[in-house]
Amino acid sequence: MDSRSVLRSTVAAVIAATVTGGGSGVAWADEWAAAAPTGESVRPVTHVGVWTTRVAAQPPRFRQAPAKLRSKAYAFRLVTRNTWSGEQFQCLDSLWTRESNWDHRAYNQGSGAYGIPQALPGRKMGYVADDWRFNPQTQIRWGLRYIKGRYGSPCGAWGHFRSHNWY
Repeated sequence: MDSRSVLRSTVAAVIAATVTGGGSGVAWADEWAAAAPTGESVRPVTHVGVWTTRVAAQPPRFRQAPAKLRSKAYAFRLVTRNTWSGEQFQCLDSLWTRESNWDHRAYNQGSGAYGIPQALPGRKMGYVADDWRFNPQTQIRWGLRYIKGRYGSPCGAWGHFRSHNWY
């Protein structure tokens, strides 16, 4: 017998005993009624305790994806918006993985190139937005415009990179 069956049968027995006149079904109520003087109306007092607790409602904490994955997802959206295929994104992924490993703070001490697309000089990305130093989305937008204007597509840039080791 599970706990619900036990509870149901206990409640049913108490109700049946009360209805059939076999007492109140509760031992303390029977004792209290017997202790009261005859002729008086005795009604047991039931105290219901109420507990309150303070709970601060906090939104669930979701772990944010690493910056590299967020940057790739953003770049994928922009690549597909430009009506380029998934193959173009694969070329872009290969290119920028080799250039900066998708690190928006990547800096090449030898050349001065900066960011995900390794812009040289990095301040060129400022014509997209002033936050180019720390915003990967600005860097990605600039990089895709540069690739489209110079090479036509990410695969064009990747092919140039493979043959010249720069793009």
